[in-house]
Amino acid sequence: MQPLKLDEDIRPLSEFRAGVASFVKQVNETGRPLVLTQRGRGVAVVVDIREFEAMRGRLALLDDIARAEAQLAAGQGIPHEEAKARILQRINECR
Repeated sequence: MQPLKLDEDIRPLSEFRAGVASFVKQVNETGRPLVLTQRGRGVAVVVDIREFEAMRGRLALLDDIARAEAQLAAGQGIPHEEAKARILQRINECR
């Protein structure tokens, strides 16, 4: 995600409502998010769909890592060599 340009990427919600199409075009062309404000406070962020999907992928990976760390902390892990052997066995079974 591109960094915000404070003078271009923070807009009041009322301004966004009046020019939705141009702001969506801006987000798509620049790759930068658009922060919407209401009464001077941030209320929403508009991001390009590709960036949104990329963020979802990164969050899913972080969730997997957190789950794995919790499993290891609970003593549910297996040694590397055993994991490797299991994977190689599954690969060979699929051939």
